[in-house]
Amino acid sequence: MNLESIEKRILFEDNHLLILNKNPSELVQGDKTGDVTLPDLIKNYLKVKHNKPGNVFCGVTHRLDRPTSGIVVFAKTSKALERMNKIFQEKQSKKTYWAIIENKPSKENDTLTDYLLKKEKLNKSFAYKNEVKGSKKAILHYQTVQQSQNYFLLEIDLETGRHHQIRCQLANIQCYIKGDVKYGAKRSNENGSIDLHARKISFLHPVSKEKIEIIAPVPPTTLWKHFENSLLNK
Repeated sequence: MNLESIEKRILFEDNHLLILNKNPSELVQGDKTGDVTLPDLIKNYLKVKHNKPGNVFCGVTHRLDRPTSGIVVFAKTSKALERMNKIFQEKQSKKTYWAIIENKPSKENDTLTDYLLKKEKLNKSFAYKNEVKGSKKAILHYQTVQQSQNYFLLEIDLETGRHHQIRCQLANIQCYIKGDVKYGAKRSNENGSIDLHARKISFLHPVSKEKIEIIAPVPPTTLWKHFENSLLNK
């Protein structure tokens, strides 16, 4: 991947942070495939762009599943990484996601509370109404913000950050994310993506303490663009 591709998708950059609009299929952290990760690409970008010899620091502050798209925050120093980790751990940030789903939710707006159990071998989470051994409480809030002929757009705010949380909790109410066959969608998307997008994030900058608010443009597919444009034109 060329440097221009990375540069075009940078939503914010200063001496401490780099915030990128991730494409579906890109890896935030290494996995068994051994494919190149975003931090590797960003390190290369920083080396060339800022003419830095030797090692370059790029810390991952949070995860985003490989088939999803949207905002990922990277730290350019160990101090920024430590402080961003604290911001996320102490819930001092707000993350908003968009999801395109196949079925109309029974409630237009709702709060979902479940206990999620991650099964490592399957790389999949399962939702339970009551706590089971090894499960973690998961809470999200959603509202239906738009619909097309066959699909619905949800805006989702997370209270917790569990493994595959949005995918699992929406599947549990039969609101399957388009393309997410792992969690019950009818068919996969051509590029292997799922229509889940980390749309917005806000937090106080870990060093300057200024309010940072970032919005990530949606992937360039017809359906995503339809929803984004119809909301912008409201």
